[in-house]
Amino acid sequence: MSTSQHFLHELVGSMSQGADGNPTVVMIEAAFRHHGLHWRYVNLEVSPEQLGDAVRGAKAMGFRGFNCSLPHKVSVIAHLEGLGESAAVMRAVNCVVRRGDRFIGENTDGKGFLKSLRTVIDPAGKSVVLFGAGGAARAIAVELGLAGVRRITIVNRSEARGAELAGLLRDALRLDARLEVWRGEHAVAEDADIVINGTSIGLYDGGARLPIALESLRPGMVAADVVFNPVQTRFLIEAASRGCIPLDGLGMLVNQGVVGIQYWTGIDPDPAVMRRALESAMGV
Repeated sequence: MSTSQHFLHELVGSMSQGADGNPTVVMIEAAFRHHGLHWRYVNLEVSPEQLGDAVRGAKAMGFRGFNCSLPHKVSVIAHLEGLGESAAVMRAVNCVVRRGDRFIGENTDGKGFLKSLRTVIDPAGKSVVLFGAGGAARAIAVELGLAGVRRITIVNRSEARGAELAGLLRDALRLDARLEVWRGEHAVAEDADIVINGTSIGLYDGGARLPIALESLRPGMVAADVVFNPVQTRFLIEAASRGCIPLDGLGMLVNQGVVGIQYWTGIDPDPAVMRRALESAMGV
């Protein structure tokens, strides 16, 4: 489990250790260079017991914000002065933003997915089937709820975890959310507009198959994957062969970076520049 925490500051050239091998660092710094920003995005290791000190130190040194990864996404909340709307609902933070003299916690996981999804479909009023109930799926479900989807069906192997997420969506967002326990090949409902693999199935394994009844996928349905490596997962390839509109996970990753840069700098970075840098770093 990574204890990596990514901090951002305007002119911190001396804090670049560990940056070269991190694709996210490469992507974000490519955007800084492209837009002529004299900023650095550096990769730092922070242990759980030192998290509070690290956050206070970042604030004292004038950092404009930072990303945080597992295992800090929940524990960092205790060291912040406020939460954004979706972060408050899901109780998880992966992006901290300085607003005035306060550090505010946001979550760009679902926002990045939503921004990518909107390049192919407006989710408002749509019916969504979401496989998974873990961290990424939870963030996506909350953002989709805030975006006004008509219904979300959570498909998950763990009934308890899936029911907890469906209950959160109903209670916090007054959303029509239901659970279908995932047993064997799952058949997608006929009225589904968007189908999302919110699990890690297929990550670094192009042959891994999402247990889904392919005949239930229909032309025009959007099939989205959170997996970014490989870019074209087996799920997306098989969905496209059924006439679905595929949406890869690399777009979500790029747009997470876009949203973070917007929070920190106030500019709208060029996602094409960021995607090219990310693809190059990944060898795609």
